[in-house]
Amino acid sequence: MISTILTAAVLLLTILLALPLGRYMYRVYAGERFWATRLMGPVERGLYRVTGVSASEEMGWKRYAIALLIFNLIGGVFLYALLLAQGGLPLNPLHFAGVQGGSAFNTAASFITNTNWQDYSGGSTMSYLSQMLGLTVQNFLSAATGITIVLPIIRAIVRHKTKDLGNFWVDMTRTVLYVLLPLSALFALILMEQGVVQTLTGEVRADLIAPFVSGGKTILHQIMHVGPVASQEAIMMLGNNGGGFFNMNDAHPFENPTALTNFLESLAMILIPSALVFMFGHMAKARRTAWAILISMLVLFVPLTLVSQHYELAGNPVLTQLGITQANTASLAGGGNMEGVEDRIGAGATALFATLATATSTGAANGAYDSLMPLSGGVNLFMMQLGEVVFGGVGSGLATFLAFMIFAVFLGGLMVGRTPEFLGKKIESFEIKMASLSILVMPLLVLIGTALAVTTAAGRAGVFNPGAHGFSEVLYAVTSPANNNGSAFGGLSSDTRFYNLLTGMCILLGRYWTYLPLLALAGALVEKKKIPAGSGTLTTYTPIFIGLTVGVILLVGALNFFPALALGPVAEQLAPLGTLTH
Repeated sequence: MISTILTAAVLLLTILLALPLGRYMYRVYAGERFWATRLMGPVERGLYRVTGVSASEEMGWKRYAIALLIFNLIGGVFLYALLLAQGGLPLNPLHFAGVQGGSAFNTAASFITNTNWQDYSGGSTMSYLSQMLGLTVQNFLSAATGITIVLPIIRAIVRHKTKDLGNFWVDMTRTVLYVLLPLSALFALILMEQGVVQTLTGEVRADLIAPFVSGGKTILHQIMHVGPVASQEAIMMLGNNGGGFFNMNDAHPFENPTALTNFLESLAMILIPSALVFMFGHMAKARRTAWAILISMLVLFVPLTLVSQHYELAGNPVLTQLGITQANTASLAGGGNMEGVEDRIGAGATALFATLATATSTGAANGAYDSLMPLSGGVNLFMMQLGEVVFGGVGSGLATFLAFMIFAVFLGGLMVGRTPEFLGKKIESFEIKMASLSILVMPLLVLIGTALAVTTAAGRAGVFNPGAHGFSEVLYAVTSPANNNGSAFGGLSSDTRFYNLLTGMCILLGRYWTYLPLLALAGALVEKKKIPAGSGTLTTYTPIFIGLTVGVILLVGALNFFPALALGPVAEQLAPLGTLTH
C-alpha cells in the first residue's frame, strides 16, 4: 500500500509541475518575450554574437542533422582527449592517471549520447576536471540534443509548404539557458540542503567509533571520496543522464541521503519528459492529443511498475521456503527482497526507481538491479525494449512516441480504407518508412548484439552467472546502451575490449541511426499542406486511438523481444525453487 501511494504521489506531483513547465517551454521555443527572456535575453544574444549565429535563420532537416552530428562529434572528441590526458591536468587532487583508451572511447560515446553507461567507478577513476568539464557539461549538452530532436518534428506538424524546421544552434542555446540550467541550479541547491556532497576536497577522514584489526593492523579511521556531487546529480536526473559520481550511484548516501531526495530524484526523471508532452500540446495546438499521449504512457507504466513492486515486496521464495521472514517490519523498511537494497530506501521504492530509470533513458539506480527478482529485472528490460517511449528520454522519448503514433494512424487508416492523416498531415509511404526505421533500429542492435555476445568466446568470458540469469545479464548489457539508458546488471564483467567496443557501437548507432530517420520524417511532413479534418479522419485523442497506440507499442516490443525475455527473466522466474541464481 505504501509503495502504491508513493507511486501515485510521484506521478501526480510530476503532472502538476509539468503543466506549467510545459507552458513555459512552449513560450521559450516560440521566442515569446516574457520574464525569462527579459532576464536571460542579453546572455542569449551575446552568445549568438560571439558564435556568429543568426537567430532568424532557419534550417532544413539535412542541415539541422549535419549541425547536430558535427556538434556531437566535436564534443565526443574533446571528452575522449580530456579523459586520456586527465593525469597531467589540474583539479586532480587524488592524482588519478589518464583513463584507458577503450574505456575513454566508451565513456565519450556514452556521455555525448545521453547514455551514461559506466564500466568504471567515477569517484575512483575520474578527476574533478573530468567530472565537471567533461561529464557534467555533456550531461547538459546531450540532454539538450535530445530535446532538439523533438522540436523539428512538432514544427513539421504545425507548419506547411516550407522546409524550415528551426535553427539547431538556437534550439540548443535556449534549451540549456532557459530550461536545463535554472532547473538544475534549483535542484542542486535542494540536494545540498538535504546533505548531498558539493566540494572540491579530494577526500575526508572519519574516525571510527569501533576500531578493528585487519591484516595485523589496527584500523582507526575510514577515508571517503567526496567531490562536486550535487551539481552533477541535479542534471543527471533532470536530463535523464544517470551517470553517477560514485559507483553505487543513487544508493550512495552522498548522492541520495534522505527519503525526500529519493522522492525528488524519482520525480526529476520524468519531469521534463512529461512537460514536453504538454509543450507539444501547446505548439501543435492539440492539447487533447497531448493528454492522450500522457494517458498512453501511464497505461503502460503503471501496471508494469506494480508488477515490479509486487515481486520485490513478495520477497525471494527460496528464503520463504527456508523459514526466513521477509514480512513488513520497521527494520526491513517495508520488507520484501532486501538483497542489494538500501534499508533506508526499501524494496518498493527501489522497484519504483528502477522502472522510472528504465522507462526514461536515465539509467540511474538506488539499488543493485542484478539483485532484483527475475520478473522485476524483466520489467526493467521490457521498459527499455519498448523503445523508451514510456516518458522516455528528454525529447527523444516523445519523438519516438510520435513515430509510434504515426504508425498507429497508418494502421487505423488501413482498417477503414482511407489515406491516414496525423494532425492534418497526410501520412504516405516515405513517412511510414522513416517511422518504421526509427522504431526498428534498436531491436536489430539488441538482438544482433546479444547474439554476438553469447556466441563468441570474448562475449561469454564476461559472464559469471550460469543459466538464465547469465543470459539476462548479457541481454541487459546490450539493451541498455542500444536504448541510451546506461543502467546495468552488475554481475557481468563488461570492462573488456569486446564489451567496450560492442556497447560503444550500440550507443552510437542506437542514438544517431534513430535520430536521422526522425529528422527525415520531419523534413517530409513540413513540406505537406494541412488537410482539414473530415468525417473519415482518425481522431487522435479517443480511447480507441489510445488503445491502438498502446497496442502497437506492445506488439512491437513483445514480438521482437519475447523470445529473448522467455530465455532470460521469465525462465528464471519459473525455475524450480532452489535453482535461482541470485
